[in-house]
Amino acid sequence: MPNRGEVWLVDLGMAEKVRPALIINVPFADSDRALYTVVPRTTALRGSRFEIAVEVPSLKPGAFLVQNPVTIPPPRLVRMLGKLTEMQMAAVEAGIKDWFGLK
Repeated sequence: MPNRGEVWLVDLGMAEKVRPALIINVPFADSDRALYTVVPRTTALRGSRFEIAVEVPSLKPGAFLVQNPVTIPPPRLVRMLGKLTEMQMAAVEAGIKDWFGLK
């Protein structure tokens, strides 16, 4: 089962394609819907404050685009690619809070 803070290769559909994404949801219980919310990683950087650049071994330089969280069912998760450190995850969480105005 994927866990918060892990980077997975995710099938985001035809428009978004298959790309790395960060799992950001908390674990769900049996009574909850089996869904994962992810933040896609991009290498097409624009210099936005909502592009959170963190290094992930074996991935090209890029950033997690916190403006574009996506909720997907488990079959769209292809394979795990890595895991962020607590400091890296804190940076992404701060970006998410900023995007949603949750200071």
